[in-house]
Amino acid sequence: MKRFLPWIIVVVILIGIYSWVKGINNTAVTLNQNVEQAWGDVQTAYQRRNDLIGNLVNTVKGAADFEKSTLTAVIEARAKATQTTVDPSNITPEQLAEFNKAQSGVSSSLSRLLVTVEQYPDLKANQNFLKLQDELASTENQILTARTRFNEAVKPYNNHIKTFPNSLFAGMFGFKEKAYFNAVEGAEKPVEVKF
Repeated sequence: MKRFLPWIIVVVILIGIYSWVKGINNTAVTLNQNVEQAWGDVQTAYQRRNDLIGNLVNTVKGAADFEKSTLTAVIEARAKATQTTVDPSNITPEQLAEFNKAQSGVSSSLSRLLVTVEQYPDLKANQNFLKLQDELASTENQILTARTRFNEAVKPYNNHIKTFPNSLFAGMFGFKEKAYFNAVEGAEKPVEVKF
């Protein structure tokens, strides 16, 4: 028995190390999946807004002889926002900043559209427009919630892969730090609307 004791100890240590490393990897995989799901929710909320914008623009066009530049700005911002994509498995701060910038362009032009609409009493009384306006306000809240939940999913993932000794193995398994959603530059300033 004494002859096999060193081998038994080595085998127990190897099994312990294997289980520990497997736990690090499996936890990182689970947390990464949570981040990807949260990113999917963010994209879904933005897609809902983009879908509603098309309906809103058509309702506004049909109800008023509207300022063409405002409508054009909304349509162009929406088109640009739908072209900007982010790979959820490799979210970098640069990708997130570009995505955020495109989406803030939509928010800004949409705000100008909704403020400018105040000049058209017939449009303000249009039930379709009022419903779409409520839906957009609701969607903006959903976007805020989805972005917050995304950041909440990123934090435990980043903590897991950056803490020692997990950081030693996370890189070997291909896990990289994820970027957080930050406010776009100038977001602290109110949107300026000119008539």
